[in-house]
Amino acid sequence: MRGLRAFVAVAEELSFTRAAERMFISQPALSKQIRQLEDTLRVRLLERDRRTVTLTAPGRVLLPAARELLDSWDRTRRAVAEAAADEAAVLTVGLATSVGRGLLAPVRPVLARRWPGWRLRPRQIDWDDPSAGLADGQVDVAFVWLPLPPQLAVRARVVAREPRWVAFHKDHWLAGRDQVAFAELLDEPFVALVEAAGPQRDHWLALDQRGGHPVKIGATVTNADETFTAIEQGSGIVLLAAGNVPIYQRPEIGAIPVTDLPPTELAVAWRADDERALVRDLVNTLAPDGA
Repeated sequence: MRGLRAFVAVAEELSFTRAAERMFISQPALSKQIRQLEDTLRVRLLERDRRTVTLTAPGRVLLPAARELLDSWDRTRRAVAEAAADEAAVLTVGLATSVGRGLLAPVRPVLARRWPGWRLRPRQIDWDDPSAGLADGQVDVAFVWLPLPPQLAVRARVVAREPRWVAFHKDHWLAGRDQVAFAELLDEPFVALVEAAGPQRDHWLALDQRGGHPVKIGATVTNADETFTAIEQGSGIVLLAAGNVPIYQRPEIGAIPVTDLPPTELAVAWRADDERALVRDLVNTLAPDGA
């Protein structure tokens, strides 16, 4: 199925670059999946040169069948997952960040009354998937930082708005400060999310507040552990939400508020076509006003 998804993406975009962005994977990984599919079918599906991508005759035959197979598989997998989740009252929750913040404390007694035996099953998702597992059906709901890529078929409600801070190595010049203006950080090397993170990468680099000033990337990371290592090695500084500052507290890392950046937004997200009552109850309890 992974190979079929890769093929359909390339066939519809007629571009490996756009298809890789659409699937949130690297171009080499996408090309590998296409090659594996072609090896399995023993045909060439795509012709590619430096400027264009075209379908071969077998590729044109496969495309509508691949779409039908993928649609059928997605419906079946979703139905199976929903039946299992409803039976056990279990929701798998994708985490791109620590939830914390006391968000789940008021949820538990409310849902326990409506869904006896319910529970959340956490799954940590790396930052190269900005949907935190929603896009490929790994999870039922997810806690994500906004903004999300516009092409994702998900809905989201904001559950927390927090100031942005900056984390740095203990020997950095920021270590003697109580706060800092973002203009003072423009020439600093930043630890950046991978490009597959899309608009979330831009948000944590504060591109909208740079006024066209180029960003200097000191390291690229896919999860929190890689971020800690990059900071401890002195590769750069990183923006983070105020609620995540305790996670970064360690001997080699300091953090202070950035005074003039707009707040960041943490949201609970779910697939746009998921109408299950348990999902609805969770979302409404976390964000009753639909904020």
